[in-house]
Amino acid sequence: MNPDHALVEKLRQTKLLFPWYESLISSSAGTGVLPHSARLAELPLMTAEVLEKHYYAADEPFAGRTDIYCYKTSGTSSGRRKSIYYSAEDEARYLAIKLNVVSAILSDARLTRAMADMGTGHAAATAEAVFRQLGMETESIPFQLPIERHVERLAAFRPEVLYTMPSILDRILMASPDPIQYGIRKIILVGEAAPPAWQQRAAERLGIRPGDITDTYGSIEIGTIASYDHALGRYVLTEGLIAEGLRAEEAGVGEAELGPDERILVLTSTVRDLFPAIRFVTYDVVRDFESIVVNGETRASFKSLVKRVGNELKHGEKISVYDIEDAVYRHIRDAAIRVVAKDNALTVHILGETVAPDALDAIKQEIAGRIPEIGVMIQGGMLQEIRVIAGAFDDTVHRQAIKGKKIHKA
Repeated sequence: MNPDHALVEKLRQTKLLFPWYESLISSSAGTGVLPHSARLAELPLMTAEVLEKHYYAADEPFAGRTDIYCYKTSGTSSGRRKSIYYSAEDEARYLAIKLNVVSAILSDARLTRAMADMGTGHAAATAEAVFRQLGMETESIPFQLPIERHVERLAAFRPEVLYTMPSILDRILMASPDPIQYGIRKIILVGEAAPPAWQQRAAERLGIRPGDITDTYGSIEIGTIASYDHALGRYVLTEGLIAEGLRAEEAGVGEAELGPDERILVLTSTVRDLFPAIRFVTYDVVRDFESIVVNGETRASFKSLVKRVGNELKHGEKISVYDIEDAVYRHIRDAAIRVVAKDNALTVHILGETVAPDALDAIKQEIAGRIPEIGVMIQGGMLQEIRVIAGAFDDTVHRQAIKGKKIHKA
């Protein structure tokens, strides 16, 4: 379908399914007619505030329909859990796009066994179906199990492909004296920051090439959004998405300070029905956002996904766990990282590896040099001096939450 026509159809469908959207566009887009894609910028942003008021707060908005899939996420800022709806058509398109992404990642090898070691949610719920469609024998492990059970299942099943999250892979590597024994040949990641230095260290531990680890990016609202292309050195967005890279003030989060090459990703999906995916603000910050030509098609792309805009600590929108981990893993190998904020103090815990005092100091200097904003915040009194501390790894702490690649509040 012509992109302009697809946008017009998306607008018509959204107003039909979500009557409240009409009131949003009346002030920002005049008649609401979208004759060409240049008018996309005139449409309102689908912010968290708008969604909490109209979508997440709705009482079973699609009650009575039998072709509905409902996925629950963690709570919104109002304390409610999100309910995200997929129609049968949404689900089929999601699986098809994810199948294309996974198939491309695995296209250079003949692989027969895959394991999904995931959290909860849409990605976890559909992982096995995707691998089965590729003709692979598949197993899954609930993330709630003690890490010892993960290791046992990996050793018994010996998957050639492991589909997991960086936090879970950290736990596996920390609990495995010799992770090469599992026979893993490909890793597909999703859900968290996976900086290059961290991927390099993980590949070394598994006895594979860095190119055998591929990061993917998605959200429960949109589905699979992008995957990393090793040949291009960039994340390339999937089909059916129109992407914008907005400055903080353009996205309605002017208090967030972004680097000159950083933008907040805003997405419009022409392949989602039961979510108002027109100018959806992801609040994810990407670097070097630009359109490129891939196989004769223009696709949006970016160099790296570095952080989410938010208030994890005072001025926390300036802190990138991606950059912290990329700095730390240039100095260590067999350890996990936990970043904790308390009373405007930032502490980086290096867990599981004995680190000499001079190495801890080098890591501290590396972090300060990699993220100039931290130095500015320290000088201005907004953040105390960074502390880097070595300690023991305790898996019971790490399995309390699905995602660990974030700034934890103490």
